[in-house]
Parts: sequence; C-alpha cells; structure tokens
Amino acid sequence: MIKQGSFNMALFWRFFTSYFILILIPAIVACTFTYFFIVRLIEDDAEKLNNVTMRNFADQTDRTFSSLKTNMINLLSTPNLVSFLQVAGDSPDNQQRNELVHSLMEQLNKIDSGGLMYSAYLFFVHEDLVIDFQTYTGKEFYFQHYYPLEPAEKSALFSYFSDKQMMLFTEPHTMYQKPLFTNQVLSSYSHISVLMSYPFNTRSPEVYLVVNLNEDKLREHIGITERWVTGTAILDSSGRVISQTGSMRLDADSWSDILQASQEGSLFVNEDGQAVSVMRSHFKDDWYYVSLIDLQTLLQPARWISRVSFVFLGFVLVLGSLVSYYLSRRLYTPILEIKTGLESHHKAAEPKPWFPVKGNDLDVIKQFSGLLISENKELSRLVGGMFPIVQEHFMTKILLGEYRDGLSIEYYAREIDFPYPSQAVRTVLCIEIQYYASVLDQLSETSRSFLMAELKENIRKRMPVAVWLCQTRADLLACVVHIEPAKPFGPKEAAQILQTILAQPYYKATIGIGKTVDTIEELHISYAHALAMLRYKGLRSEVEIYSPDNARDDRAAWDSFLSVQEVNKIFNRFKTRDYPELLQAVYELLEEGVRKNATAFQVKYLCSDVLNTWIRAVETERNEFGIPFYSGLFVKLDRCVTWEEIRDCFREIHALLFLAEKPDARRGQLAEILEYIHEHCGEELSIERFAERMGMSAGHFSRTFKEEVGEKYVEYIAKVRLAKAKRLLLETDMKIDEIAEQVGYWGRNSFIRIFRRYEGTTPAKYRSIHRK
Repeated sequence: MIKQGSFNMALFWRFFTSYFILILIPAIVACTFTYFFIVRLIEDDAEKLNNVTMRNFADQTDRTFSSLKTNMINLLSTPNLVSFLQVAGDSPDNQQRNELVHSLMEQLNKIDSGGLMYSAYLFFVHEDLVIDFQTYTGKEFYFQHYYPLEPAEKSALFSYFSDKQMMLFTEPHTMYQKPLFTNQVLSSYSHISVLMSYPFNTRSPEVYLVVNLNEDKLREHIGITERWVTGTAILDSSGRVISQTGSMRLDADSWSDILQASQEGSLFVNEDGQAVSVMRSHFKDDWYYVSLIDLQTLLQPARWISRVSFVFLGFVLVLGSLVSYYLSRRLYTPILEIKTGLESHHKAAEPKPWFPVKGNDLDVIKQFSGLLISENKELSRLVGGMFPIVQEHFMTKILLGEYRDGLSIEYYAREIDFPYPSQAVRTVLCIEIQYYASVLDQLSETSRSFLMAELKENIRKRMPVAVWLCQTRADLLACVVHIEPAKPFGPKEAAQILQTILAQPYYKATIGIGKTVDTIEELHISYAHALAMLRYKGLRSEVEIYSPDNARDDRAAWDSFLSVQEVNKIFNRFKTRDYPELLQAVYELLEEGVRKNATAFQVKYLCSDVLNTWIRAVETERNEFGIPFYSGLFVKLDRCVTWEEIRDCFREIHALLFLAEKPDARRGQLAEILEYIHEHCGEELSIERFAERMGMSAGHFSRTFKEEVGEKYVEYIAKVRLAKAKRLLLETDMKIDEIAEQVGYWGRNSFIRIFRRYEGTTPAKYRSIHRK
C-alpha cells in the first residue's frame, strides 16, 4: 500500500501525534482501568459463585446421606429386628421366625437412599445368616452366589464386622453378577458399602446393616454440572477418597496436603496449577467436599473483557494509523488505482506477466485493458461451448424426476438460456445401447464416446421435428420428441427413424416408447414408462421397438428359475461325468426360449440360475477357482446381448469348468477293479459300489465297462466265478454246495443254473467227465 510518492511521511507523523494525544492515551487509560478494577471484581464474583455452588452441593449431599442414616437407624430400631434377635437361633421351621424374616426383607426393600442404593442386607454376627430384600441364607452361600466378591475384597469387607460402626463407608469393591449356581460372569458393578451396627452403643454388636451404594450412581450424584467444575470428591481428614468423579486423580498424601493448605470458601491453587475448592461436610465432621476448578472456564468473562480491552486498544492504534495515512496522502490519482488493480489481478492469475509492461501508467492501463478484452472473448467462447453440455445435464435432471416444479424448471432454464414452450406435447424414447461382446473389449472409452456423439448428431439431422437428447446412463440415451399436431408424425414414426439409424454392427439397440405428456414437468413420467418398456427386450440382433401396444405380456409362460428336479439332474450328470449332456441341456433351454419368445431378463435369470448350479456342482470336487473367477463368469454372461452370444458364452464356461476325464486314468481305475474282482469273486460284487468308486452312475459305469473290457459287467463276473468253480471241481473233493458258496452264489440251484447256461452241463457231470 505504502509506495514512494503516495503520501508525505512528515504529515503522516503530524496527524498520528495529534491522534495519539487526543484519542489513544484516553483509550489506554480506559483499558488499564478495565483490566485492574473491573476484571478483579469479576474474579471476586466468580469466586463467590463457586462458593455458593459448593455450599449447595455440600448441603444436598449432606441431606442425602443424613436421610440414608435416618432410614438405617429406623430399620435397626424396628421391633421386628429386636424380636428376631431373640428367635434367630431357633429352627428354620419356626413360623414366627419366618414371619419376622419376611418382615425384615420388606423393610430392607423400602430403604430410601436417593436412588444410590444397589442392595442392602443384614449381617448377623452370631448366626450363619444374611438377610437381604430378596432372600435369606448362610453367609458363605450368600457371598458366593448372591453377592460374589474377590477373596481379597471379601476379607476386607469381613474385617469391618468386628466393632461398633456408625455410617462407616468402606473402600470400593467389585461385585460380579452371575447366574445362580454357575461361575459365568454376566456383569460387574463397583460398590461402596455403608455399615451400621446394632445395638448402637456396644462394641460387640449382634447385627450389621449394610447398604451397598452403586459407585457409578454415587459419582453421578456428587457430580457438579457447572462447566467450570472438572471433578468433585468426598474426602475424610486423612485424605482417603470416599468417592470421586471427573478428572480428579490424586493420591492420599496429595489430598492431605491440599486439605491442610486450603481454606474453606477460597480457591487454592496447588503446585500443578490446579485450582481446588474445599467445603466441610455437616454430615460428618471429618468429611470434606472438594472440587477441581477449571480457572480458564470460571474466569472466562474476565479473560474476555481483558482480551476485548487489548483488542480495542490495538484497533484504536491501527485505526489511528490508517486515518493518519489517509489524511497524509497528497497524490492518489484514478490512474494509479486502475494500474494497481490491473497488476494485482494478473499477478494473482499468473506467476509471471503475460507480456512485458512498458511505458507510463496510461500505457500500462491500455495494455492490460486489451488483455482483459481478449480474455472476455475467450471466456465467452468457452461458455458458449459448454451450453450444450449444461443443457443436456439439465434435461437429465428433469427426466430423472429431480426437477418437477414448473416454476423451478422455468427459472433454471432461463439461467442456462434453455428456451422451451411450457405447454407442448412431448414423448420420451429410451434407447438402450448394448455393445456386442466381441466389440466391447476392442472399443476404448474414447471410441464409445465418439460413437455416441455421432449417433446424437445423426438423430438431430434426420428427425423432422425438434428433439432433445441426453444420456441418463452410460448405456442409455433419452430422446424427447416434440409432437406437432399439424404434422402426421408421432412417437412410432420417430422410433422407426431411430431404428434405421441404430442398425449398427457394433451394438444391439432397443427402443422403448413412453407415454405422451403435455407439460415439461411430466417428462419424468414418460421417461419412467419408456424405461419400463425396455424390460420386454429380447435377444434378437436387430433393433427392437417396444411400446404399450406391442409390449403386452402375451408371451408363452417361461419359468426363469430351475426346478428342483432340473437341479438334481445337473448334479447327477456331473457325478456321472456326462459333461456333454450338461451343455446340450443348456442349448435345449435356449431353444425353448427362442420358441417362446422369452425376454432378455427372463433368459438372463434362468442362465444365471444354470451357471450358479454348475458352480455349486464343480465346487463339490474342485476348489482351485475363487470368488473373483466365478464373479467374472457372471459378468461375462451378463454382457451377452444375443442368443448366439449366450450359446458361445456357455460353451466357453463349459470348457473352463468341466474337464473331460483322461482315458489313461479311467483304464487304471478299471484295472484296479478287475484285479479286485478276481481276488474277491466269492464276495458280493454290486455294480453300484464300483460306479460310486469311479464317480459314475450305474448305467454310465456299465457302458464304460463294456467299452474298455469288451464284455458286460454281469457276464464278466459270471465267467470269473465259473473259472474258479471249475478249478475247484477238478482239483478238490469239495461238495457242490461248498463250491457254490466259495464262488459267490447264495445257493446250489442258482449255481447249477448259471453253470449249465455257460458250460452246457451240470457241475457234477463236468467233474465226472473231466476226471475220467
């Protein structure tokens, strides 16, 4: 701002000196008075406010504990307790004793602790008995199941049951809540127990009343909601913490030092810079209520006044400098202002000037003015080129239903220079573009963009009426056709023109004709209806047109999902390794879809179900494929747009998933089976057993056996058994029944019948003839 020649320095100091004497000195005096007097008054008021808050907090807490003390004394003074002490040692069958127990349980349940109590119970010193408001039982059982504690905490608690106690607050201990007779811990609670003995003035009491205070609720109760209090605590004179909340975490020695150094009603700041307020309790003489004070928050009004005072002083100083500078300026012409503004503009826009600045101030202004004019022209051309994109985006918003109010549409259209008649007949035609699988991988995103731009240009040129075009999705082009009543041209004629334009070798196109609407704000209805028409598209390669007239659901019924029988048939064919039949079954389903003129959505659903069943079958035996591989198969199937592409896709998937069984491996398995038959021909040799071993059905195994061995399975088994039978007939003296059993026949008759069919004679005659 300050440049050579823009003002006179001597005049500046003259004006500034006068301003300093007349205005700045009084402002400094006022700020000093504010800081040393008013701020001090605020600090005293803040300290008094804290004392009042602490006193109210102390009185409220004293009343709560005094009320609890009164309730405990009243319970221990009740005649029921005195009467029970006389019969406490009697048998549990004593009816009077049981009635007194239930009366004491009801009185325990009525103890008012201001919402702090978790439970209360009576601990009898000379009896193995504990009574609370829910049950009465032995001590060991009670502290093991009803009030379970850690052994160390249990010992510490029992140590208090040995002397006269009057409102004794124990150390915090943890009670674990468990289901009865189990060791499963459901939750845990931290408690502080309050003890009172009876009789009151004896050092050998007979019973102790114990009230368990929930430590979390006690912390909530003693918490002060004022924002300057960061923590509160209840201490005794030795520094032991009865309970505390907030950020107060000091040891007993530190608390003891604070209590000795603090004075009630004043703030004590310790060595760590923490402000502490102490208030003596009226409930117990050796109790103190302590709060940790955030001085920054408590004295915030004082600090704000101090800051405002210093800010005001600085403002007055800066203001005086600016006024003195303004009054001292001698020469400041409009040329200098214009030059400075132009230079600052172009220095902010570019790191370096766009051209060398030469000449005087007027020449600089001329050069920069010419530059601004050229920038304005370039910006106008840029904005003009962006209008079609903005208008297409605007039309997309209307079709998607984001703009439905006529006034808002009119306002936005005026902003982007989009003229239109509000009342006109229009129809939306949705054009879905699906690139063929063989073309999709070869076309880049840029190529597809150029094809779409060329398509839009052709539509605009060949349509005899005005049209609006916008791309609502990557594969969807919306064409809004303006219907002129004077011309015999409607949505069907427009769709026929589009059909000739869309006949391309790169993609399959489907045209959906929407409803005709009268206003622009209803175009989203026409668009939604045209989009619904696309669901009737088929899998033929030519351009398809669907409107409410030809999209009626009058096609043959088509089940888009496999039945349970078909799924089981696929699994059985997979198990029998009948892989060609799996592919042939898919071809048959597709042929049925062609005959029934099924929609692309129906066919895709069915094909996805088939592919999913194939994958489930393959996963039973092969695990080398992962989720990305299977997902890629579904993506590949979804890209298919014609019947032929779906057939080719399933042919490729079939080749990937189902590997034909190698002949060598099959022969090896059959060799093992033949060896087993020869060694165990006397046993039961069912064909199902060997078919399961080779992962085939019985029929498939029988055909494979005949192809490889040259004989039927049944005949081969009979010949092996008869060969062994003939050897036994000639080499041994075994009976016919024994030989039949040795070669695997159940009885003599079946053995003789099979032997006669293959040998032409009975086993006995065979033995006699060949032995001679």
